[in-house]
Amino acid sequence: MTATPHLDALQRDGFVVVRNLLSPSEISHYHTIATKATTKTRAGSWPHFRTVPKQFPPWPSTPPPASEGGIWGVQHLLHPDMEDRQSFAQCYFSSSILKVVEELVGVQTADSNSEPLVMELFNLLVAPETKDFELRWHRDDIPETATAEEELAQLAAKSPGGCQSHAQYNLALCPDASLIVVPGSHRRARTDTERNAEPYASHLPNQLVVELQPGDAVFYDSNILHRGVYKAKPEGGEETRLTLHGSLGLKAANGAGDDEKKKVRATAVLQHGVGGWVHRDDAAFGIGERPERMRANLVAMGTGEGVGFSLQG
Repeated sequence: MTATPHLDALQRDGFVVVRNLLSPSEISHYHTIATKATTKTRAGSWPHFRTVPKQFPPWPSTPPPASEGGIWGVQHLLHPDMEDRQSFAQCYFSSSILKVVEELVGVQTADSNSEPLVMELFNLLVAPETKDFELRWHRDDIPETATAEEELAQLAAKSPGGCQSHAQYNLALCPDASLIVVPGSHRRARTDTERNAEPYASHLPNQLVVELQPGDAVFYDSNILHRGVYKAKPEGGEETRLTLHGSLGLKAANGAGDDEKKKVRATAVLQHGVGGWVHRDDAAFGIGERPERMRANLVAMGTGEGVGFSLQG
């Protein structure tokens, strides 16, 4: 055992599963409010969502009917207008999650004079309605058109020396086997087999299905080769997928190349529209000073106007 077992696994494999991150009572509580948020969104009472068959932002402003798959995600759980925002914030800023994040990005617990972490995104991934839905194989910040040389250069720039500039995770509230990864692919260019495979290929060599039970989380390098496979929710039945999908960033220093890193991360985060509300007067959480410092770091990123989008489709 080392002092950084989660980081060791992330650097080696590109992902790490943390079991029992939530207690049974927390699972029950977050399951209840996540179900409520999903029900409202399916009914058209929450305007921020991910729609089938669109994979990446921007998403339409009107959800498709259930017969066409409906939604596969609820956006902006920390938005001031989200009914259970305070409870979602308690989860997002919880010490159990922040402790893992700090290990993965290599920082000590913040003090009142400095905050190294940036509040980023907190969304909910849900089962589509009536039909299954799949995401194509991708890396979050590197286009599939990149050459092998471009892939290697961008992977090195985004995680220099294996160090992460952010931590991204899926936290399951129902049994979840939706994320499929190719371990180790975050440190190399795609093989010829991977490059020539169909975008929705059902199997790539060495792929692994990440299986989570309620309360488990997987933290993963966003540029590992991965995709999602989402089974449809039974018509009229209970929600079968409620997975909290979050990310937190590392505030960039002012060294060589940091302007470009800030630009890349700003695009990845602000393309989701969080910059449109995080600065609002009613956006304060009221649960301590640290969340406000992290929110201020996000405000400093900007509104998101003109940053563009990381991927198309």
